[in-house]
Amino acid sequence: MSTNAPEEAPMAQMAEPQRLAAVAALGDPVRKALFRLVQTSAEPLGREDCAAALGLPRSTALAQLDRLVDAGLLEVEFRKLGPRTGPGSGRPAKLYRAAVAEVAASVPERHYDLAAVLLARAVERSIATGGPVADALGEVAFAAGVELGEREGSMAAVLDATGYAPQDDGDGGYVLANCPFHRLARDHTEVVCSLNGALLAGALAGCADAGLQVVPDPGGAFCCARIERT
Repeated sequence: MSTNAPEEAPMAQMAEPQRLAAVAALGDPVRKALFRLVQTSAEPLGREDCAAALGLPRSTALAQLDRLVDAGLLEVEFRKLGPRTGPGSGRPAKLYRAAVAEVAASVPERHYDLAAVLLARAVERSIATGGPVADALGEVAFAAGVELGEREGSMAAVLDATGYAPQDDGDGGYVLANCPFHRLARDHTEVVCSLNGALLAGALAGCADAGLQVVPDPGGAFCCARIERT
């Protein structure tokens, strides 16, 4: 089915409070129905389209659509509809399209989607090169970490954005109080901890946060690694 939802959703790039607020916004059945209607439409929809499709008053449709915009679930565009253009053709219509392809949040924060992407990339690279999957996983996780580090600019920002819940260790480093891949790490410890270490090492290289190092911490209460001051 063709939809106007983005091919890659920015949901994972939202801070966790934003994701929780977005999920909460869909707790209202009217807003949930409106989001699903817009998400599955091949073209952006106006309030009249939405009101007619769901049997709502136009004022109700407008108010709830704008609530979904405020929650980061929908985006607005203004466009002239119909063949007429120029003066006298009327005001541009306010149209809504999906800002995210799917909606998910968890407490504590998890990023199983990131792990799935990295594992899939590793398998693809292993098939293409004939090399071991473990080596490919280290390479793709490190590269993804570099991108994270470059984007966030510091290791503290990377850890916060990726759900590690960093806590100051009192020595200029960080204890990681949450594992974004908790269930996977519990059942597939060696694979996921290897992925995690490469991702963190790449992030450190990407943000060039001097004086820090990734240290294995297999006995840690939450994460298999910690960040220490060198």
